[in-house]
Amino acid sequence: MKRGRLRVLLGAAPGVGKTYAMLEEGARLAAEGRDVVVAVVETHGRVATAALVEGLEVVPRAVHSHRGLELDELDLDAVLARHPDVALVDELAHTNAPGSRHDKRWHDVDSLLEAGVDVISTVNVQHIESLSDVVEQITGAPQRETIPDAVLRGADQIEVIDLAPQALRDRLAEGNVYPAARIDAALSNYFRLGNLTALRELALLWLADEVDSALKAYRAEHGIDNKWEARERVVVALTGGPEGETLIRRGARIAARSSGGELIVVHVSRQDGLADAHPGALAAQRTLAEKLGGSYHQVLGDDIPRTLVEFAKSQNATQLVIGVSRRGRIAAALTGPGIGATVIRESGVIDVHIVTHSHAGGTFTLPRIGGSLTLARRVVGFILALALGPLATLLLVSLRSPSPSPATCSRSSSSSSSSPSSVASGRLCSPPSCPASRSTSSSSNPCTASPSPGRCTSSPSGSTS
Repeated sequence: MKRGRLRVLLGAAPGVGKTYAMLEEGARLAAEGRDVVVAVVETHGRVATAALVEGLEVVPRAVHSHRGLELDELDLDAVLARHPDVALVDELAHTNAPGSRHDKRWHDVDSLLEAGVDVISTVNVQHIESLSDVVEQITGAPQRETIPDAVLRGADQIEVIDLAPQALRDRLAEGNVYPAARIDAALSNYFRLGNLTALRELALLWLADEVDSALKAYRAEHGIDNKWEARERVVVALTGGPEGETLIRRGARIAARSSGGELIVVHVSRQDGLADAHPGALAAQRTLAEKLGGSYHQVLGDDIPRTLVEFAKSQNATQLVIGVSRRGRIAAALTGPGIGATVIRESGVIDVHIVTHSHAGGTFTLPRIGGSLTLARRVVGFILALALGPLATLLLVSLRSPSPSPATCSRSSSSSSSSPSSVASGRLCSPPSCPASRSTSSSSNPCTASPSPGRCTSSPSGSTS
């Protein structure tokens, strides 16, 4: 059986008109031909609200006795037996009387949904479990009945029934919310103008977060990666360095320029846990981010720039703030362009702000091994270094000019009286070391040399040439 749909009407305070709006919607659906019943409704003696009930079918309530009191509650078995198309169930966070099938009314609603019955219900913001302590701080009134956030967020549709704080006070003063005996006390306490303004803001912000979650789910379901600028979201990337506070404040100013801007601070840690960020610095920067109304996140990833961009896209960020590198020129030249260049290349439609600071390249430090290069790039570089060295050597050897080969120097005597031993033919010598034959007599200054390579051996001539 198909599960029913849950529609919740959320109000900032009693009297804003949630029950009235629920009954109006029930009447509209009944007029359209839907089978609608009133499972339980609390009119609190309000005449206008009770008048709307008269046109709808009402399932009788179950009566439970407790300590001598007769308590009437939603009759779950009767509603399930009736099995309407739509059931109107007021006050979702209500605690049932002892003896009921469930201790909470939202459990009853879940049973109706499992049976395929659509439910329209109501709840006030002070009953949301995650906000109950905040509401108590604002109003001074503790909340005994709460509903888990997960139950409320599981609703198929949530609507805020909004009413301006002063308009609600006027309605209260006219007797349209509480009996006359309770009006003055209510106006002086829970329904003070400041309280109502704060409760209204809580309700709107809670719903805005819920809409944002629904938008993220829709984008993920449909594979939508490009940003939707429903509101300004500024992601600030922290390294744990001293420039973090400057970046957070700059990001907060950017977020504050637009209504509803959101500040998101993130630190990317390497999966091996060998991060160079100081935990104390990150803790202080997290405190500052939360003080400025932002949220802090920590994600893991070895490829820091790509992990950062993926996180920004997952948050539907419109702006990304990073700091200028603290590396000096020598370190940048040895280790590559740095994280900023990769972030800009991968960011797509997200605007990237590179913010300068007092620590930008200010000191000389030895570059960290690996720098901003990924592991894959370092491995490829190592392999290329091993392979290209021998290849370059072979190429240079093959291109080297060959040594000059020995030349043949043949000289014969010009004298007819030369001795047979002086006839030299086919002797090897280098042309530059073969001097011209100059002799003045047969006995003076003979040109003789050892027959070693590169030298010339000549015989003395008997007469002047």
